[in-house]
Amino acid sequence: GARFVHVIYSFARYVMIENMKKLSVGTGIPFAKVVTRRRKDMYIAKARHRVAYNKLLQVLQKEDFVIQKYKEK
Repeated sequence: GARFVHVIYSFARYVMIENMKKLSVGTGIPFAKVVTRRRKDMYIAKARHRVAYNKLLQVLQKEDFVIQKYKEK
């Protein structure tokens, strides 16, 4: 039910944030800290969502590129 979905969502969010923290080390991008903050304004929350979404997309694209190059070799 709804409680299970919330638990799964919370776990997925935690895993995503920890993964972003690990991937952002040394890049100078403080987005992982921004994602962990609580929203105060919907505009700021949407902006943080866009930043996190774009960064996650970049990471996934980079990972896919590396996998494709590995398969070629």
